[in-house]
Amino acid sequence: MCLAVPVKLVEIDGKKGKVETGGVVAEIGLAFIDEPQVGDYLIIHAGYALEKIDPEEAQKTLKLFEEIAAEGMKHA
Repeated sequence: MCLAVPVKLVEIDGKKGKVETGGVVAEIGLAFIDEPQVGDYLIIHAGYALEKIDPEEAQKTLKLFEEIAAEGMKHA
């Protein structure tokens, strides 16, 4: 199973970039994204950005993941 977590593009270096989510930074490939811009929210798989997503939808998804994680901690 693959879980698509939105990540924010924080740096661009040619066809590579750095993304951040939850304080974790990772380097990814940007070859499949047209005109990437710092601040874009992306869905990545296997180290490559596959698509841009709407910032509002990204925030909603990230908030939902935070709520799920907090609920899980209550039961741990």
